[in-house]
Amino acid sequence: MAARKALVVEDHPDARALVRTYLMAMGLEVVDVAEGRSAIRVLQASRPDLVCLDLMLPELSGFEVCEFMRASPELRDVPILVMSARAKPMDRAFAEEVGATAYLVKPFKRSEFSRAVDLCMKQGEQRGVS
Repeated sequence: MAARKALVVEDHPDARALVRTYLMAMGLEVVDVAEGRSAIRVLQASRPDLVCLDLMLPELSGFEVCEFMRASPELRDVPILVMSARAKPMDRAFAEEVGATAYLVKPFKRSEFSRAVDLCMKQGEQRGVS
């Protein structure tokens, strides 16, 4: 069985490294980028099993990356775990509206992150992603 792959889109280097470490400990191969346009390029080249996505990114926001993925027939079923410091209910609601599978408010605990990843991966498997 091929290794599951995750794309991490996070502009803060420390947060990006932490999420990468968590995902690798869960057995996923990880590609990470620091901004939305790079995420689009990676997504066009290779379909991941999971996208971990910050909302506040340079150039293209996480909301725009979500919209791009959900509009793409090749990517619309890939689970998206949003990780954001934006804690308002309207931010969560809008993220869900544009296609987020799950939403974590930063900072989060490793156990919360692991549960959210497991949930996303199960939903992806049900949709036939993995």
